[in-house]
Amino acid sequence: MIERYTRPAMGAIWMEQNRFQKWLDVEIAVCEVHAEMGTIPQDAVEVIKAKAAFSVDRIHEIETLTRHDVIAFTTALAENIGDAARFVHYGLTSSDVVDTANALLMREAAQLILEDLEKLGDALKRRALEHRHTLMIGRTHGVHAEPTTFGLVLALYFADNERNKERMRRAKERISYGKISGAVGTFAHLDPEVEERVCDKLGLHFAPISTQVIQRDRYAEFLSTLAIITASLEKIALEVRHLQRTEVREAQEPFSSGQKGSSAMPHKRNPVTAEQICGLARIVRANAQAGFENIALWHERDISHSSVERVILADSCILTDYLLNKTHWLIDGLVVNAERMRYNFESLGGVTASGQLLLELTRKGVTREDAYAIVQPLAMRVWDAGAKFNELVLQDERVTAVLSPQEIAAVFDVQHQLRNVDKIFKRIFGS
Repeated sequence: MIERYTRPAMGAIWMEQNRFQKWLDVEIAVCEVHAEMGTIPQDAVEVIKAKAAFSVDRIHEIETLTRHDVIAFTTALAENIGDAARFVHYGLTSSDVVDTANALLMREAAQLILEDLEKLGDALKRRALEHRHTLMIGRTHGVHAEPTTFGLVLALYFADNERNKERMRRAKERISYGKISGAVGTFAHLDPEVEERVCDKLGLHFAPISTQVIQRDRYAEFLSTLAIITASLEKIALEVRHLQRTEVREAQEPFSSGQKGSSAMPHKRNPVTAEQICGLARIVRANAQAGFENIALWHERDISHSSVERVILADSCILTDYLLNKTHWLIDGLVVNAERMRYNFESLGGVTASGQLLLELTRKGVTREDAYAIVQPLAMRVWDAGAKFNELVLQDERVTAVLSPQEIAAVFDVQHQLRNVDKIFKRIFGS
């Protein structure tokens, strides 16, 4: 996945070179704090900082013997540092390093995702304003309901995206915690001040209490946030897939010159990117479930979570970043067929004004039950016989006896039903 990834910044975060570098950042921060507190010599720290280096290949080579990645890592460092290496990993357990480094990795990833969300929000806002008054039929249960505008559809997604930004900011804060509290979280070999000062150096919070590990509800919240974000992207992509259906054809994803839709059917323009977004979002949701499973561990720690996290943290961040950029491409270049939207809206001869007609009849004194009994059969004739609703209404004496021609015309005035669009936009985007 990483090797084929088209956004190097996110992929690079999760490459082994950066992961081991974060481990080294934690180890050096601990050494610096030890020196400041007089636990180890200052000159030893200078040697460690000058000579600490590693090769990913060498770490792997050592790990074939040790079968322990952190020990392989510290052994590789010792080969380069020399005698001062005895102060590396002083008083630590492996999870002190790994979990604190994980916080640094997830924090970097979260920042990129926040930038992606900002970019998507800009595109959604631009297209929403562009289509603020582009008339289309609203659908419930997939069936024509009442008029709306395509701008409102996009404004809804913008509001979703704003909430996702807030969720991501909270999740970034929630995972920005380190721990240097030892094998069972009791600070058996170090003073809590070491943890506090190390985390401060790294720009992290310190966990007020921990076991051998940072508690995995923090990771689960982070992964859940990614799952919600990608579910929101699927929501957008699913709408595009519907709008691109042949019978609808109100919008479609960009189709580039030279692109092929089908190996067998040259006429095809398939919503392949939207389908890809919908499919890959499922993986992020599944990974969130794995994150929930990692919350409960045996006593102060087991390693059932560890192997899972080596997959789900990287994959979920990379997929979320990828899908955000794919969705930005989709929205930015979305081809909108406003004429087809109007055509579909008008295809049933105004039947979607049935609710407004019902209200007008009741306003004039007809009981709701009687009004419904008048309007529904007329509407059903549209479905069953292909009649035009507006024509049927004008021909029905029960309606014309109550409503004037001008009042009937007002029932079918779509602008009346859409009179509050600008107010909704002001709620979402401000003045």
